[in-house]
Amino acid sequence: QVQLRESGGGSVQAGGSLRLSCAVSGNADTGDCMGWFRQAPGEERDYVANIHTRSGSTYYDDSVKGRFAISRDNVRNTLYLQMNGLKPADTAMYYCAAGGDICRIDSTYKFWGQGTQVTVSS
Repeated sequence: QVQLRESGGGSVQAGGSLRLSCAVSGNADTGDCMGWFRQAPGEERDYVANIHTRSGSTYYDDSVKGRFAISRDNVRNTLYLQMNGLKPADTAMYYCAAGGDICRIDSTYKFWGQGTQVTVSS
C-alpha cells in the first residue's frame, strides 16, 4: 500500500505562485506514473501533469505547460508541483496520484491523496 499526503495549497492572487508537495509513504510499488490532477466544483477531475517514475520524463496538460513544473525528490520521497503564473482558472482541489498505468488517465491510478485546495483570485 502507498499513502499520499498533499500540502502547500492556499489562496493567491492571479500571477502568484504556489508549490504543492505530496509526501509518499508505504512499501508498495508506485508504478510507472505519478501525477497531479485537479477538480473544480461541478467539474470532472482533470489531468495536470505527470512524471514517469523510471525515466524521470515529465509531461503536462497544455493548459499548464510553461507555467507548472512537476518534480520528484527520491531522497525525501516527495512529489512536487511548482505552479507559477497562476490564473483564476487554476482554482481547484489538487490531487496527487501514484500507481498509474496510463499517465494521463485518472482511472488507471491506484493510490490517491486527500487533496489540497488552490484558490486564485483575480
